[in-house]
Amino acid sequence: MLDINLLREDSQAVARALADKGDAKAVQETIGIVLMMDGKRRQVLQHTENLKAERNRSSEEIGKAKRRGEDAPEQMTRMREVSDHVKQLDADLKEMGAQILHLLQELPNLPHPSVPAGKSDADNVEVRRWGTPREFPFAPRPHEEVGEALGMLDMERAARIAKSRFAVMWGPLSRLSRALAQFMLDLHTREHGYTELWVPQMVSAETMLRTGQLPKFEDSLFKTVEADEGRTLYLIPTAEVPLSALHAGEMLTEATLPRRYTAFTPCYRREAGTYGKDMKGIFRNHQFDKVELVKIATPATAFDELESMVQNAQTVLERLALPYRVVERCIGDLGFSAEKGYDVEVWLPGQGKYREISSCSSYGAFGGRRGDIRYRPAGGGRPEFCATLNGSGLAVGRTIVAVLENYQEADGTVRIPEALGPYMAGIDRLTPRR
Repeated sequence: MLDINLLREDSQAVARALADKGDAKAVQETIGIVLMMDGKRRQVLQHTENLKAERNRSSEEIGKAKRRGEDAPEQMTRMREVSDHVKQLDADLKEMGAQILHLLQELPNLPHPSVPAGKSDADNVEVRRWGTPREFPFAPRPHEEVGEALGMLDMERAARIAKSRFAVMWGPLSRLSRALAQFMLDLHTREHGYTELWVPQMVSAETMLRTGQLPKFEDSLFKTVEADEGRTLYLIPTAEVPLSALHAGEMLTEATLPRRYTAFTPCYRREAGTYGKDMKGIFRNHQFDKVELVKIATPATAFDELESMVQNAQTVLERLALPYRVVERCIGDLGFSAEKGYDVEVWLPGQGKYREISSCSSYGAFGGRRGDIRYRPAGGGRPEFCATLNGSGLAVGRTIVAVLENYQEADGTVRIPEALGPYMAGIDRLTPRR
């Protein structure tokens, strides 16, 4: 969430910075409403403080009169009137504060000045590449054809059980999914210094609000309502939500930062607005698995932590010998909460292009302010808001897609990457089910 002081100091500069991050007109209107309400609230606040000062003076005068054995009926009447007025104004201030907070929560984060200009992912800037795409002696097939030919990727039965955009994986392919998740967790905890957590897969609306999912992404979320209490709980779209909310409302010490967390969870997304896009296979499903990376740091170290997070995601692909490239996201593709971010894109020979497999972002103090996560500086001074970061380390389903396409053979089998050998119980190749 943006600091309202930024709007007070130079609202036009904020509006210009956010122009390519969404609906520029709506952002400008929201900023205008916030400033109008903020001005009104500050006037009411000043009036309230003046009345409280008057009430205090009257109270002192009444006390002096009583000590002299005198009555002060006029002052008593006036003090009651002032007290009633103050009570009403305090309620008004609370309501105006809530309205301003709600509007601030609808404003996206400011992009860092170093972020490339642009309006869509077509304007993202390539930073580096790793690996050379394999030259196939045959036409490589997309993952859904490879998986179906193996008899291990079953979209039809999944659609009957639930609806489209769900999957059933059989036998060794299911084990491959589990192996990938365990491999990623081991790598991030043993070598990259993350602490593994097991977290709830359903969270409250307040948690969704604190982590920037609400109100912006309401249409993309699955939710359930408790029959007995009528309370709404949301299925997490990523483990970023519960991991980032772990320290909501807490005061951390700078010496304990950065905090590095990882978790493997199913993720649930309605993918509203993406129908007709990536409909085949498991590249974009309503339910998918992911190993998530989250960091809580100081704003001063956030960009260093972002770069290392991208390296952590890259290492997974390098160990699996999967070619990839890294692009820096432009302003228009940056996302609601991010101030700076990168996408790691894996090479998919079945599609003949690089596709996103990890997205790593720094939210800066925007995330800490929204989640109310603060730290106490080591050298003393006022508490400050933490920076929050998150990234995929990796999306398991998309890693399966990459393995099926990059390791497929002409006979229909799929080799298992060498790094996964210890996790596959001796299975070194996927062969068609009989």
